[in-house]
Amino acid sequence: MIVIIGSVNMDLVLRVPRMPLPGETLAGDRFMTIPGGKGANQAVACARLAAPGTRVAMVACVGDDAFGGQMRQSITACGIDDRYIDEVAGEATGIASIMVDANAQNSIVIAAGANGRLDVERIERARALIEQASIVLLQLEVPMATVIHSIELAHALGKTVVLNPAPAQALPRALLQKIDYLILNEIEAAMLAEEQSEDIPMLARKLHDLGARNVVVTLGEKGVYGSFADGQQRHLPARKVQAVDTTAAGDTFIGGFIGAIAQGRDQFEAIAYAQAAAALSVTRVGAQTSIPTRDEVVL
Repeated sequence: MIVIIGSVNMDLVLRVPRMPLPGETLAGDRFMTIPGGKGANQAVACARLAAPGTRVAMVACVGDDAFGGQMRQSITACGIDDRYIDEVAGEATGIASIMVDANAQNSIVIAAGANGRLDVERIERARALIEQASIVLLQLEVPMATVIHSIELAHALGKTVVLNPAPAQALPRALLQKIDYLILNEIEAAMLAEEQSEDIPMLARKLHDLGARNVVVTLGEKGVYGSFADGQQRHLPARKVQAVDTTAAGDTFIGGFIGAIAQGRDQFEAIAYAQAAAALSVTRVGAQTSIPTRDEVVL
């Protein structure tokens, strides 16, 4: 079983011809509300892209508003176990305000809402679920104390711990030493490595030195760099597609990669599969609406 501990957001998506300048009022093209949040996106991606029969569960918080009910419905529609998604009274569900321009690039601002209420006590209440997991996946859109406690718990229980350190922020070295797979983009890699460099192999080596066993750096249209504990290192070029919206491409990649690893596939095969899924996602609009199913992914 794969357990995702993380955020649930409703995405408020506005298509724009270009990003507005400071103080400018700009006419947008289209507005949509689309289920999102890094945690929920990655849970949906795992559910859609893992092998048939793979159980996926989520530990999260939503508000007692309309968005909370819609998010839960979106999550359970994918077959994800929602028993440990708590509804927090008097709290709004997290939201992300997303502008997507004509070049398919996005700008995102998030408001945590109920995500900020995912505390250590709730993780302890989900201990029995975590004990059943083989892989535990986290991001950084919930309180850091919760992330640290969850990683320490999963590591102590002998689970494979996967962290997507986004939004980018500094992490204790002791925490990195408990992470089996660190999956991040080049900006996050440079921040964690404390190096202002575009030398991805060097950044990966620094992250290994800090304790991460396996490092996967996503590079957008430049591909993916994998550096693993067994000494294998390789850059895999990206697939060429006409991008429409890059929202959740990274989350789709992570879900595909983890789904393949859970199946026991080779790490570079897992990267190739995840790249194929992510390439398909950027040809579609939105977060969870863009994530493909296993049957749609062609290697």
